[in-house]
Amino acid sequence: MMIGSKSNASAPAILPNGDPDPGLSYLPVPTLQTIYKQYFDFVWSSARHLGVAGDAIDDVVQDVFIVIHSRLATLQRPEALRSWIYGIVRRTVSDHRRAKRTRDAAGVRLGAELKSSQPSQPSPLDMAERNAELELLESVLAELDEPKREIFVMVEVLEMTVPEVVQALEIPLNTAYSRLRMARQSFEEVLVRHEARSEENRRPCRP
Repeated sequence: MMIGSKSNASAPAILPNGDPDPGLSYLPVPTLQTIYKQYFDFVWSSARHLGVAGDAIDDVVQDVFIVIHSRLATLQRPEALRSWIYGIVRRTVSDHRRAKRTRDAAGVRLGAELKSSQPSQPSPLDMAERNAELELLESVLAELDEPKREIFVMVEVLEMTVPEVVQALEIPLNTAYSRLRMARQSFEEVLVRHEARSEENRRPCRP
């Protein structure tokens, strides 16, 4: 544990010429408890939209916060915290996928129950409507290629800014804007096709 060194970590770094280092942030590093409280839903949603199955989501989220705890002392830019966290989620999900493939090859199956993070249960009608919306969203997103799907989810679902996406994915700003534009266009095209199919299915059959 690095108790006692936290005050030094937030002090401005001084260059040899006596000026503060512009590459380092002067903002204090938040505590793990603060990050957990403010970013739990973000981590959960990110992992879910990155393809983690419901029966594994709790374990993956727990692993993410374990990694955050272990790497918190290395955070140099607290103002980019959300991008930093998303990068950890992305790598943790990738590790989870590799481990899952290994377990599946060995015939090991996971059976953990997904625990609700909501303090109160919604009504059956609310749940049905929400499930229908999620099913439509997931169906449309499934038809996008992975780069478009990821940036669309980050901006439109997780509400990350494009600069945060750039930092998390380590891609040029112009690439991010171009990919997001194409992702939005593809999403709209696929959504129109899904809605047309749904309308066709709702029409009564002619005798």
